[in-house]
Amino acid sequence: MANYVLSCCSTADLSKEHFEQRNIKYICFHYFIDGEEHLDDLGQSMPFDVFYDRIKNGADTRTSQVNISEYVDYFSKFLEQGLDLVHVCLSSGISGSYNSARNAALIVKERYPEREVYVVDSLGASSGYGLLMDTAADKRDEGLSAGELAAWLEDNKLRLHHWFFSTDLSTYVRGGRISKTAAIFGGLLEICPLLNMDDQGRLIPRYKIRTKKRVITEIVKMMEKHAQDGLDYSGKCYISMSACYEDARQVADLVEARFPKLNGKVEINNIGTTIGSHTGPGTVALFFWGDVRND
Repeated sequence: MANYVLSCCSTADLSKEHFEQRNIKYICFHYFIDGEEHLDDLGQSMPFDVFYDRIKNGADTRTSQVNISEYVDYFSKFLEQGLDLVHVCLSSGISGSYNSARNAALIVKERYPEREVYVVDSLGASSGYGLLMDTAADKRDEGLSAGELAAWLEDNKLRLHHWFFSTDLSTYVRGGRISKTAAIFGGLLEICPLLNMDDQGRLIPRYKIRTKKRVITEIVKMMEKHAQDGLDYSGKCYISMSACYEDARQVADLVEARFPKLNGKVEINNIGTTIGSHTGPGTVALFFWGDVRND
């Protein structure tokens, strides 16, 4: 049994049951909906369907990362039990939580100098970050020490691919990420942008695909192009989605048909309230192990 704690943030977008089953601890981000603060607690206090319905009806959302003080308290509860810690953060390309966690680690190390705290920037998000954590739990259970696991994560995190598309651009307009004119034009042409996460953990638009049917095909083609061992890919595959299960199911069905050696069925998760505050409903994201992200 490992003598350290494996930990992440709620933005890894796995279910509470999944985290508990794999013995992965997590700390919750915060979000605000119409000015009211909530914990991003994996849909426990506000079900995901309620959350996305409110966004569809025009609710205003914003998010708040875990601050240094919260990290200090969270880390300390493990260190005071005599446990080391490997904590993996949401990508520094989209959040400042990694810097907050690193600063908190310096503070707790002064209090508990005999303990080790490893803070890793996942350069990932949502259930891609979650797949990284699930694989880290496998490595922990195989016997890797805390230091060995942190090194493995650093060496392998850029092999975790994140591809996603959005069919509803209204939340992007409200958040100022695209103009209203661009959204209207895109809607008229049925454009569904296909994006991925680059080697600095930033979300990058790659292609403008016309029609949802075609973008579903194209996202699976990205997996065919980049997956480890190509169509012989034998790892796990995760999908996360925001209030568009049928679209996610279509992607999963195509993946399962094209990759017969998958490790189990495709796992479909909800995009949580932090990431979902920025994407809104209508987003499907696909995650798998593959070649190194180098752009």
